[in-house]
Amino acid sequence: MRRTPFIAMAACTMALVGTGVAAAQPTTAQMAGQRVMWPVDSTSVSPWMKAAIRRGEVGSIILFARNAPNRATLRRLTRQLQAIPRPADVDAPLLIAVDQEGGLVKRLPWAPPTMSAARMGARLGPAGIRAQGRSTGRALRAAGVNADLAPVCDLSMPGRDLARDGRAFGASLVGVGAECTAFAKGLADSRVAASAKHFPGFGRAKVNTDDAVVRVTASRSTLMREMKPFRAAVDGGVPMVMVSSIVFPQLSVRPALLSPMVVDDLLRDDLGFEGVTITDAIDTPALRPWGGTRAASASAAVAGMDLVIVATTEAEGRRAASGVARAMRTGRVSSAEARESLDRVLAMRRGLD
Repeated sequence: MRRTPFIAMAACTMALVGTGVAAAQPTTAQMAGQRVMWPVDSTSVSPWMKAAIRRGEVGSIILFARNAPNRATLRRLTRQLQAIPRPADVDAPLLIAVDQEGGLVKRLPWAPPTMSAARMGARLGPAGIRAQGRSTGRALRAAGVNADLAPVCDLSMPGRDLARDGRAFGASLVGVGAECTAFAKGLADSRVAASAKHFPGFGRAKVNTDDAVVRVTASRSTLMREMKPFRAAVDGGVPMVMVSSIVFPQLSVRPALLSPMVVDDLLRDDLGFEGVTITDAIDTPALRPWGGTRAASASAAVAGMDLVIVATTEAEGRRAASGVARAMRTGRVSSAEARESLDRVLAMRRGLD
């Protein structure tokens, strides 16, 4: 049985049904651009970005500490972004996201959570963790941010990257499932979309994919068992799942976010996830052997990723969008698949209004 995400997927259907008028088909440029989660180059909206949003070619934004030196600057930027008019066929609030896990990964130092995932897992039960998620969501909404690229649903394994940085709630499959789901529900209480990450699991990685190609050679049975926290988050209705750029040879020869077997077979079919799939950063050293931003973005769309994160520059975002557009024009991504992906993202965004 498929699960209903926290952010109601009915919003998109209601926007298209009942008027008696069929929705206009977005252009290839619009559908490709809407498939990218774009960075912003500064603390204000560039003329290029403003024009792209007006054309309906940008629908999702990721912000970093460089964009938000203080609350006032962030609030001004998010207001500027949301005030830009968009074409009717892609009209929905922009999805504006940050990485606000707590601890070392906390783009807004003045906002909750007040402790890392590791400390939350050690000191708080699910109710306390949900309260942390709720307070985080309230602070983000007040600043104009409506998506948090958290919680981490991976396991903490001694000596591995996430454990060293305190980014995972703990080592218990059942415990981490309850804890990451609680944080996601707390965000939802404040009308902020959560993203369970990094499917199918980052816990065994010795280094970060921001630094190098990472391979995890665990057996398929081990990997399937360690997906249990993600299954709990999906069962709980998390609206987004982030797929990692790690290579799992027992699952696929390609990085997870470029693999239809991981995205469609495991996440969609096995776990029953119907929400929005989102990549880890596509412009990362981990993906350079697969062609860089343009080629990797195209392959991610072919694999079934709804949103492709670009973390560096708007120019790099344009490379990502051009790769997705080429995949659509050449038939690697069908028009029906592109429309379904866009509708999933629009539904979530409209549910955040």
